[in-house]
Amino acid sequence: MNPTTTPGTVFSMPSDREVAWTRTFAAPRERVFRAFTEPEHVRRWLLGPEGWTMPVCEMDLRVGGGWRYVWRNGDGVEFAIQGVFREIERPARLVYTESMMGSEALQTIVLTEEDGVTTMVSSLLYGSPAERDAAVATGMAEGSSQSYDRLAEVLAAAS
Repeated sequence: MNPTTTPGTVFSMPSDREVAWTRTFAAPRERVFRAFTEPEHVRRWLLGPEGWTMPVCEMDLRVGGGWRYVWRNGDGVEFAIQGVFREIERPARLVYTESMMGSEALQTIVLTEEDGVTTMVSSLLYGSPAERDAAVATGMAEGSSQSYDRLAEVLAAAS
């Protein structure tokens, strides 16, 4: 386990095929769940590094339904990711596949709430250590931390 703490987000690698994030948000979990599952919210915060936009954010929020995101940087370079929802337990849990660059991983997000504060534990399980390491090498920890910081701001502004 190699935890990296940034303001508010803890990134770790609990196994040789997995990465995980833990973050708390000062918002009820229903609002956090909607931020993860409604495109009009997702495209406001799930952007990674500064300068990126999300011109495509599609979701069919049902078990077996698909989703697809396309990000674009300031130079016009695009990056796409897609998957299929496997489990939806509103507002506590989401499980879905993530396919990109020829590999597929399984994302699990668990949301718990206490006194109006939601804790998110998110894990991403890859098919092999090499796939996990390649994903981490893209700057995943920093980019996701920036996105979660943005999500915290979006949630705070909505209260």
